[in-house]
Amino acid sequence: MTTKPAIRTASSTWRRTSRRKGCKTGSALSFPPVQVYNRKMEGSGEMIPTPFPFPTPSLKGAGTMNKKTVRDVDVKGKRVFCRVDFNVPMEEGAITDDTRIRAALPTIRYLIEHGAKVILASHLGRPKGKVVEELRLDAVAKRLGELLERPVVKTNEAIGDEVKAAVDRLNEGDVLLLENVRFYPGEEKNDLELAKAFAELADLYVNDAFGAAHRAHASTEGIAHYLPAVAGFLMEKELEVLGKALSNPDRPFTAIIGGAKVKDKIGVIDNLLEKVDNLIIGGGLAYTFVKALGHDVGKSLLEEDKIELAKSFMEKAKEKGVRFYMPVDVVVADRFANDANTKVVPIDAIPADWEALDIGPKTRELYRDVIRESKLVVWNGPMGVFEMDAFAHGTRAIAEALAEAPDTYSVIGGGDSAAAVEKFGLADKMDHISTGGGASLEFMEGKQLPGVVALEDK
Repeated sequence: MTTKPAIRTASSTWRRTSRRKGCKTGSALSFPPVQVYNRKMEGSGEMIPTPFPFPTPSLKGAGTMNKKTVRDVDVKGKRVFCRVDFNVPMEEGAITDDTRIRAALPTIRYLIEHGAKVILASHLGRPKGKVVEELRLDAVAKRLGELLERPVVKTNEAIGDEVKAAVDRLNEGDVLLLENVRFYPGEEKNDLELAKAFAELADLYVNDAFGAAHRAHASTEGIAHYLPAVAGFLMEKELEVLGKALSNPDRPFTAIIGGAKVKDKIGVIDNLLEKVDNLIIGGGLAYTFVKALGHDVGKSLLEEDKIELAKSFMEKAKEKGVRFYMPVDVVVADRFANDANTKVVPIDAIPADWEALDIGPKTRELYRDVIRESKLVVWNGPMGVFEMDAFAHGTRAIAEALAEAPDTYSVIGGGDSAAAVEKFGLADKMDHISTGGGASLEFMEGKQLPGVVALEDK
């Protein structure tokens, strides 16, 4: 039986009672006006079969990932077209973060060790169907060779006679990296002729590019119509972890949604309200919710056309018995600058000529307590303008809380959240950091990803 949610407001006291051994119980904090929907924690809901005891997923089982993987096919002596996501940040021709290259290494090494002729394909940046010299993959090939400790041959094209000749020269265990697939206008159009040209190079297709799985492109979806198509280990892991989180989560299950705009997270919030026990709101999008409660937000980021939507989300949370947490205090600034004058104010007291750029200390403590009591936390979007040190405290607090919570499994939904934990030196303290920004978002919205749908079922 669902317990009717209680609405805590204005002068009420928010009380937390720990459900976990070793946590302080009965601590009470007083906060300024804000609505927080509360309900008694329920069970885990509908159960589905899974081969691993979350939160330590094994990649050996099917879990929520019912697609074939490289383990299910014989790759020895085969030409394997492996789509990876080497869309790494570059500055003046140098790679500034090789995380995505490292993430693909398990699949590449498996193919090498099992005697495949490895043909790697990736995009880099947005060349819009034209050759852009700064977006060639030469630096990527060099770095990949260093990580693999073996030579990586790179072609100057992704299709054509030069590429076919390079493929013909491959021996078992050799690695070839094709040129940026987005140099071809047919890539993003999912042109079937380009997909066929890719397929003609290989005997088997492996998709390990979760970060591009939400795109129906020639190298992510089209090619799968012409070759046996299976998932790589990174793709498998992403689908296992995110799929398990959304379909059969350990509870209490908390989602933290931040970022700039409500419009970018509509689908995510709507879908998560069907699944979570707690929903935490922060970042620029929070102020549309604050406005929906009738509070002035000064010059803070506000989407006037999304106020009614924000109200509907809060009402849905109430109906579903989801605890809906919003900032109770914020850091405001007199201008958008790292050296601006700042002060902490209650959420209902934002000055007319100031803008809120981060959550305040009471909110940080409130959110930290919720995280500590959660078994699973999915985080997507920063709590403030974390690129500026003056407004990074809220985002850092969330990252530190996740790093320190001993019984909480943390899933970082890519994009800015991943960049934040990296900036704060806490990436190695997170349980799973998704390599897909847009793909993670669409997956959390409940959408099917074209690059995944195209793979063969077990």
